Amino acid sequence: MERQARVAIPAIDRRGLHSLETHFVSQDVYRRDDLAERQARLAQVVAGRIIPQLLRLHTEILPDAPPIEQVVEALAPSIDDISGLAHIVLGDDLEAAVAYVLVLRDRGLSMETLFVELLEPAARHLGQLWDNDECDFIDVTLGVARLQKLLATFNGSHLLPELDSRRTVLMAMTPGDQHYFGASMVQRFLEGAGWSVEPAFDKSAAEIARAASAQWFAVAGLTVGSERSFPALAETIRLIRRESRNQMISIMVGGPLFTANPALAIEVGADGTAADAPTAVLMAQKLFDVMVLKTSN
Repeated sequence: MERQARVAIPAIDRRGLHSLETHFVSQDVYRRDDLAERQARLAQVVAGRIIPQLLRLHTEILPDAPPIEQVVEALAPSIDDISGLAHIVLGDDLEAAVAYVLVLRDRGLSMETLFVELLEPAARHLGQLWDNDECDFIDVTLGVARLQKLLATFNGSHLLPELDSRRTVLMAMTPGDQHYFGASMVQRFLEGAGWSVEPAFDKSAAEIARAASAQWFAVAGLTVGSERSFPALAETIRLIRRESRNQMISIMVGGPLFTANPALAIEVGADGTAADAPTAVLMAQKLFDVMVLKTSN
């Protein structure tokens, strides 16, 4: 019986980190005059939380570790794992973040599981740090962009720089809705993570569909504020899919109703949902990676 081939470890060299950073992080977020203060805060995080977390993981993977079943259970993403990854990506050591995820993946956890149980929760944790004034918007934007970079690294789409120009999102609200804040916040995070976003706020379903037909978009993002808008949302999604220049366009939806019941996304014809702006960035990247995989086969 042939031995099953191991999945290749993503190659991250130091010379490639800069190109990855410019691929996944908008350069506007670096134009700050408080760099020294931010670096000092991050140094405190590294010394106080990240290094102890990495030491704990190192101890758990020694050769005389317990049986594999116990290790898998012990290394399944926990609250500490989630917060640990969140704090690692607040720094700039992508190698440490890759190693962190590899420890979990190589104990039998699939990337799909890690996306749902580790990467998405880590993005939400960053959002909570921002809500609690423990990090500023720029720090959180950089952290979310690096989580996105991490996802693309494991899915292999970071190796296709020619696709950079195709990381585009059509951002809209469900016709009739007036909840600008959520949609505009998603737009800000996507742009901070290197996406090109075309807003289509205050547009009818037909106008949103025309925008999708006039320009190639990888993803369309739609927000909805109330259940009474579901029929309008479903109709808008149907029109986008019919008229879109990209016939493989992915559609993600957001709003409190989807946060309470994510299964509603499938009911209205979407491909996925995100609970908040940070996780919307990861969902967009996941959908983009799936599209890349389909078109390359």
